[in-house]
Amino acid sequence: QLQLVESGGGLVQPGGSLRLSCAATGSTLGYYAIGWFRQAPGKEREGVSCISSSAGSTNYADSVKGRFTISRDNAKNTVYLQMSSLKPEDTAVYYCAALRAWRSSCRLHRWEYNYWGQGTQVTVSS
Repeated sequence: QLQLVESGGGLVQPGGSLRLSCAATGSTLGYYAIGWFRQAPGKEREGVSCISSSAGSTNYADSVKGRFTISRDNAKNTVYLQMSSLKPEDTAVYYCAALRAWRSSCRLHRWEYNYWGQGTQVTVSS
């Protein structure tokens, strides 16, 4: 069974940067499209970014375009989310999720993803 573990969250000041990692065990991550989602207190879980299994296609929510970058290192069985120019509105628990690849592109549709990590807290505050 595929298992996902997020790490890298923490407390940062507005304008700062943080890199989240999603490490996979139990299977080869290169076979999966990976999505990052986040959920703030009292808010619905929303899609942030995703990357196809081949890394040839990525998608970003409008709220993070130009600030966040998703990437993957299949040799390390890890997907990353580089977050820059962080804003207080980015404060949330961030989750990575995996979908067994069946198309060349990826979408930020929560219902498509079969495997989920436990989440890591990101807090942006001065």
